[in-house]
Amino acid sequence: MDVRSRWLLVSVGMGVLLNPLNSSMISVAITRLQNVHQLDFTAVSWIISSFYIASAVAQPVMGKASDLFGRRRIFLTGLVVAFVASLLAPLSSSFGWLIVFRILQSIGTSMMVAVGIAIVRIHITEKQATALSVLSIFLSGAAAIGPFIGGVLIHWWDWPSIFFVNIPFVAASFLIAWRTIPKDETSTAVARNMPLRTWFDWIDASGILLFTLGLIALLIGLLSANSFGNVSLGHIIIGLIGLFTLGAFVRHELKSTSPFIPLRTFAKYPAMTLVNVEFMLVNVLFYSIFFGLPSYLQMVRHVSEFHTGILMLSLGLCSLVTSPIAGQWIDKSGPRPALLVSAILMTLGSLWIVTLNQTSPVIFICLALAAFGISNGLNNVGMQAALFKCSPKEIIGVASGLFQTSRYLGTILSSLLISIVMGGKFSFEGFRLLGMILTVLSLSLIFMSRRHRESRQLDLENS
Repeated sequence: MDVRSRWLLVSVGMGVLLNPLNSSMISVAITRLQNVHQLDFTAVSWIISSFYIASAVAQPVMGKASDLFGRRRIFLTGLVVAFVASLLAPLSSSFGWLIVFRILQSIGTSMMVAVGIAIVRIHITEKQATALSVLSIFLSGAAAIGPFIGGVLIHWWDWPSIFFVNIPFVAASFLIAWRTIPKDETSTAVARNMPLRTWFDWIDASGILLFTLGLIALLIGLLSANSFGNVSLGHIIIGLIGLFTLGAFVRHELKSTSPFIPLRTFAKYPAMTLVNVEFMLVNVLFYSIFFGLPSYLQMVRHVSEFHTGILMLSLGLCSLVTSPIAGQWIDKSGPRPALLVSAILMTLGSLWIVTLNQTSPVIFICLALAAFGISNGLNNVGMQAALFKCSPKEIIGVASGLFQTSRYLGTILSSLLISIVMGGKFSFEGFRLLGMILTVLSLSLIFMSRRHRESRQLDLENS
């Protein structure tokens, strides 16, 4: 790998890490934002959900847009958008404006993630596997240490610092990318002459609109069903509108020639569908802990943001250490044994949370974090390997896109679960109930893993 390729990898790495870094740093800032804006947890949880809804929509759209406008142009534009959002978010006059800039930040960082891997694949031809593994370290490492970085920044410089910290990364990435990423091919200029209506049809703008509006309306309706039971007729109507809109989305996608989410693929490949359902459930479990524990530590146990970040580091480090070991194990034994162990660890971690009481040493929580961290490392590799095993080669690109959609849906559902269980305020009883629910969900994962393994053995015997 020559010097130019190394600098290109650095510039792309600093760009793509911004999405997982900003999605994870916020976990230790929720309590602080709740106090600053005088909101209950249900309201403040939109700073999580809005980011992931925007990412779920923006990443596939920007991936398609890069074919028209060029990957270099999309990457650099994403850096500019992220810079503007990170600069304006701390200056927000209200929580509503903070959500707007958070969505803008999600779109900008998603633009870089959508094309970053493609840029590396196209322009780094020597030691490509090494380059991609380095890029995955940027992605997974940023997500792992995000809570720790967020805790340190908030402790010393308050919550606006988690936005300002992006600016040096964005500036450095832009300067290096401008010099190292080759200009887009001239053929993209012809594609850019495509009529606007044709482009809207190509990216399935109608499907994107139905999906986004339906998901937001359904979340608003469901979030009203908090632990205090404050469900109004208006929220029920909004929730029903969301369900109706999502139903219209499904009907539209089944008819569309260029669907935003190719639902027919799920029906055609049931094994791939099962992997996506498992992956969504895995993310519900992981992110319920990832976002729930920091708020519990700060609001119930009165742990500072700084020490919360340090405790959460045990989750990230366990995940990072486990991933390469998981890769070697899965290469030898396949993904299912690792995924079964992962489900067992999440069950044990959830049960451990249920057994804790209000006087248990805070350090004991690290055992649950370690269990979920190790399971996350196993899942990061195992679920991807399971997807590749059950997905035909000719649709692997579509399968990967659906896989990421499952990740975002799981993350959104985790935020919804925490909000419904906790309602307006975190409590010890609510946190224990959350642990019970996660135990049931992780037990279902064990059942699914065993059934999948048994069905695979039966297929081998019949073949």
